[in-house]
Amino acid sequence: MTRIVSAGLITDAVKHLFIKANTSLRPDMLRGLKNARKNETKEKPRYALGAIIKNAFIAKKKMLAICQDTGMAVVYLKAGQSLIVKGDLKKAVAKGVALAYKEGYFRSSVVSDPLIRKNTNTNLPPIIYTDIAPGNKMNIKVVAKGFGCENVSKIKMFRPTDPVSNIEDFIVDAMKEAGSRPCPPVYIGIGIGGTLDKAVSLSREAIFRPLGKNSKDKYIAKLEKSVLKKVNALGIGPVGVGGKTTALGVSILTYPTHIAGLPVAVNISCHATRTAEITI
Repeated sequence: MTRIVSAGLITDAVKHLFIKANTSLRPDMLRGLKNARKNETKEKPRYALGAIIKNAFIAKKKMLAICQDTGMAVVYLKAGQSLIVKGDLKKAVAKGVALAYKEGYFRSSVVSDPLIRKNTNTNLPPIIYTDIAPGNKMNIKVVAKGFGCENVSKIKMFRPTDPVSNIEDFIVDAMKEAGSRPCPPVYIGIGIGGTLDKAVSLSREAIFRPLGKNSKDKYIAKLEKSVLKKVNALGIGPVGVGGKTTALGVSILTYPTHIAGLPVAVNISCHATRTAEITI
């Protein structure tokens, strides 16, 4: 059945999602941080984890930003093919982002030109990805991605003949090189397959998966667990002070690819991992 929704409904949804993402830590991330603190034996990392948890509590209670870098707005829209949006969808999303950053008193971090570097003062434009699905509903996912962690993300075009161990080493080395810059403990999203741009998109989408929920594909789940173990063995720890937990989780998404290619993208996300999702 065809369903019509107003552009205003999309705007309101996007606005509330970005306010939520920037002020309220995901429950699974909070549980992960608390478990990490419980299992930590060293004083400095325990203190750091305690401070991160306390910060998240204050941010949610007072509706303040979890981090001063409230990120660049990334929006994933999956629209049902029987859904009609009355109005301009792109403008509706942009308006929702602008309202969220204005009403939430979030920092404007977007420049209109990558070289001239003039701030737009609205945190616009957002980055929007669209997809089509059966039905008459729309799933909206948002990511507020800070660049402390974005700047240490990586992509590499492997050869199809490269062993999986090479991919594993690449991911672990990316985190080793990143060190404390992405504000660990992190959540690492991995995209494998597709094209260069598809692998990157997959790596960002991967962080929507709840912590502790591994891939349904057994060989991918095995790789996730192995990477997580090796990353935590690096000993970088919370905010770089050492300890058992450098990463809270690793999530891998895959996609079919060309016979001559094997792209792998590593999306490192900080301890806040600011995402939110709704279906309307």
